[in-house]
Amino acid sequence: MKKLNIYFTAGIPELESTTDIIQLIQDSGADMIEIGMPYSDPVADGPVIQKAHELALQNGMTIEKLFSQLKTIKDEIKIPVILMGYINPVLSFGFEKFCKECSESGVSGLILPDLPPIEFEKNYQHILKKYNLNFTFLVTPETSDERIQYLDSLSSGFLYAVSSSSTTGNENTVIKNENYLTRLADLPLKNPVMIGFGIKSKQDFENVTEKADGGIIGTAFVNVLLQDKDWKKNAIDFIHSIKA
Repeated sequence: MKKLNIYFTAGIPELESTTDIIQLIQDSGADMIEIGMPYSDPVADGPVIQKAHELALQNGMTIEKLFSQLKTIKDEIKIPVILMGYINPVLSFGFEKFCKECSESGVSGLILPDLPPIEFEKNYQHILKKYNLNFTFLVTPETSDERIQYLDSLSSGFLYAVSSSSTTGNENTVIKNENYLTRLADLPLKNPVMIGFGIKSKQDFENVTEKADGGIIGTAFVNVLLQDKDWKKNAIDFIHSIKA
């Protein structure tokens, strides 16, 4: 069975919704939860997730608040929880302090797409190991085979394969990039490959995971949280529709 990773931004639709959403994702049958840490300048994200970041910050979400929320439910969550965000807020918080909080809050891994691999190796890898945290790098269709293998060697948990070189939620995302997916499948990688960006339906999920280990859904799920008054029911239905 292919793994399903569901992303959402912490602190939406309401500040205190985070723990409900985490439990809902687990109970609906997803295999992994990726939580976006809101940031004032989310440049790699499309309009939907940018709007989610904006709302979350307006609601008062902070890294401190997120950790306190996670600690209240960490014993009930049995699937991996990964934090995704930008490096600046993490450095402002204090990298080692952040990792320590992650380990005390039930977080199993991090994705910080704007942390350069060389910086990671030199300054941060040993801290992540100290707190037993996975770290995931992203690759794109433009990444060379050699660099994919290098980023895979630094990653643990999984390798995040962006389906196309665009922002999240881009309507024009080409998610069934056959050559790219075949290339990834043929490389001797140590980590499972999860495909993300542009998956909106069961059909999309099945298409991109033919040659990968799983898929990551973000924008389509965040859309449900932002648009629907009855978001709990609709969020459950959405995940069931992918997993069915």
